[in-house]
Amino acid sequence: MYLLRLALASLANRRFTALLTIFAIALSVCLLLSVERIRTETRASFASTISGTDLIVGARSGSINLLLYSVFRIGNATNNIRWDSYRQIAEHPRVAWAVPISLGDSHRGYRVLGTTTGYFEHYRYARQTPLALLEGRRFSDDPFEVVLGAEVAAALGYGLGEEIVLAHGVASVSLVQHDDKPFRVVGILQRTGTPVDRTLHISLEGMEALHIDWQSGMPARGNARISAEQARQMDLQPRQITAILLGLDSRIATFALQREINQYRGEPLLAILPGVALQELWGLMGTAEKSLFIVSLFVVLVGLVGMLTAILTSLNERRREMAILRSVGARPWHIASLLLAEAFCIALAGILLGLSLLYLGIALAQGPLQSLYGIYLPLALPSLYEWQLLGGILLAALSIGGIPAWRAYRQSLADGLSIRL
Repeated sequence: MYLLRLALASLANRRFTALLTIFAIALSVCLLLSVERIRTETRASFASTISGTDLIVGARSGSINLLLYSVFRIGNATNNIRWDSYRQIAEHPRVAWAVPISLGDSHRGYRVLGTTTGYFEHYRYARQTPLALLEGRRFSDDPFEVVLGAEVAAALGYGLGEEIVLAHGVASVSLVQHDDKPFRVVGILQRTGTPVDRTLHISLEGMEALHIDWQSGMPARGNARISAEQARQMDLQPRQITAILLGLDSRIATFALQREINQYRGEPLLAILPGVALQELWGLMGTAEKSLFIVSLFVVLVGLVGMLTAILTSLNERRREMAILRSVGARPWHIASLLLAEAFCIALAGILLGLSLLYLGIALAQGPLQSLYGIYLPLALPSLYEWQLLGGILLAALSIGGIPAWRAYRQSLADGLSIRL
């Protein structure tokens, strides 16, 4: 214990250098744990985004692309699906439920999803958790009603009864607004921690009404424009959709129906299993994850090398101090233990400060991360793996601290007392 007190007193005497070294280790520890925490929570957030959906059907492209635009609202479809193809798939005897979705429009950077009320009944996330309304109700027969995700309502300050104008395309700033057909907010969903929070939900009829007077990708001009009231009186049967979410009556039929849809002759379609596509996505991202982790480890190593440099630099200046300790009865292993204790104290203080910086960063970034990227970082205690990482850092610090300890052990009493000119 006296060696520990002596080590703390020695560090206090060199407080400026010690504090800089502790801060460098703290930053490296904070970076390492941040990368690990974000990696873990991102994987958990992605995995909990969709549950209970057996197949996702879209135009033939790639499985990851289909998963990204249909579930995570990232990217765009290569093509649409004809409505009669949807009806034929939905009426398949093995299909228990089918939910069509249509994408393409946005509102102030948030994606608009056209669907049916079946979406609210069958969509599940985080282990079969259904969607629930925080306020209001689902959209009904009026095509110009919208149900907001929790993040949309919170970020834009919308409430029930407000009118909003949707924009064509998915850019945050659009030059083409559907200002002649405003939508009224009738419901706000409870927060889910998934892309649902950042989505505006309208009916397929509402999506069709927005574009009923469009020609060749542009809105009609002059008298050719169709008002919202006129659109309500028209047949708003969709002609195309973007993707289909399918639930089957038996999991055994999943692969058979997937093969049947992939060989569909009416048009080129692709059916994917969400879980398998997620594994493919993480397989692609695995290299980036490992690279970030390795870079973080090297940052920690740089911090520990900084500690080694600080101790070695001070060692030559403390030769007389060591000699005095030897002269009053301290043995060589006492001197070595003193330097190991200093390395331990510096590393432990750096780890504790790093944890404090981590939790401070999580508290500050928790809201923006969830609103912008849908990643929820809880203020939880370190996991077993994170404790193992911290223990490894502490052992590495002791190992590196052994270098100056060995040098001090080898110094002789005469070397310390002699004066070098």
